Amino acid sequence: MGNPWIAIGALALVGLLIPVGMMGISKLLRPSVPEQGKRSTYESGEIPTGDTRIRFNIQYYMVALLFVIFDIETVLIFPWTVIYRSALENGVSLTRTLGPMLVFIGVLVVGLGWAWRNGAVKWVRSPRAETQKDAR
Repeated sequence: MGNPWIAIGALALVGLLIPVGMMGISKLLRPSVPEQGKRSTYESGEIPTGDTRIRFNIQYYMVALLFVIFDIETVLIFPWTVIYRSALENGVSLTRTLGPMLVFIGVLVVGLGWAWRNGAVKWVRSPRAETQKDAR
């Protein structure tokens, strides 16, 4: 028998050649009809008005990132809660069962405190909302 790395290398080569080959063949076969309509922004058949480059508040991304982090936390805590009781019933000590999860939650609390201290969870009002509030 040959070296197993030869099979892995052949598989990697085929895995790269098939998509690259398909893209190359499609580039050769497709029609090329350049026109201005293909380069415009499509908004439900409506002609776009105004500038398409809108600056979003960074807080949207920070809240989304924190949501993902704490969502993953709940996914990681769930299996622990399922085995917690059976581990205690099988004679595993409380500190050995509870310790790693408390360390995990402690790291998350420290991360949340850091994010809070740096203003990641403080929602900043936009200047436009402030002017609308003052106009009332």
